[in-house]
Amino acid sequence: MMVKVCGITNQADADAAAGAGALGFNFYAKSPRYVSPEVAAGIVTAPGVLRVGVFVNEPQAVAIARQARLDVIQLHGDEDTAPSGFPVWKAFRVSSDFSMDRLTFPAEAFLLDAPGDLYGGSGHTFDWSRAKGAARKILLAGGLGPDNVQQAIATARPWGVDACSRLELKPGIKDHEKVARFIELALTA
Repeated sequence: MMVKVCGITNQADADAAAGAGALGFNFYAKSPRYVSPEVAAGIVTAPGVLRVGVFVNEPQAVAIARQARLDVIQLHGDEDTAPSGFPVWKAFRVSSDFSMDRLTFPAEAFLLDAPGDLYGGSGHTFDWSRAKGAARKILLAGGLGPDNVQQAIATARPWGVDACSRLELKPGIKDHEKVARFIELALTA
C-alpha cells in the first residue's frame, strides 16, 4: 500500500510522516500549503521515500522538480500533456459523471480526489466504490484521515491513499499524532 502524506511544508512534519511511502510538496502558489522549491529541497526525507511535487497548470514543473529534488511530478490541474524526465501521477476529480474511461493520460498512477472549488486539500470525500476494480494504479484522496482510511481501502482496494487537510492542526502544519495514526491504519488495512 502506497501511503502519501501531502502538504509537507517543514522538516518536523516530514519527520512525523515516518513510515509513509511518499511525501507531497505543493508548488501551487495559491495553496495555503505552498512551499518554495528551495525549502522543499532542504527537507530531508528517509531513503526510499518518494518526493512528490504537486503542480497545477505549472509550465516550469520539470525545472522546479529538479530544483526541489523530486522523484515524481503530480499534475493536479487541467494539463493535457505529461512532462518528460519524471514519473507522472495525474489527479482527477470524481464527480457524479466521472468515468474510469477518462484515465487515458500517460501517467504511472492516478490520484482520484473529491470535486471542489480548490485544487486538493478540501477535506471532502467522494464515493470510493467508483474507484473499485480500476485497471490502473489508483491513489484515493479527498477527505481521508485516521477515522475513515481503512473503510476507503476496504471499499476501493486502491494501490495507495493520500491525505492532507484532515491531518492538519492548520493549513500547512500537521498534527503529528494524526499523521502517525493515519499511516499505521493505512498500512494495516
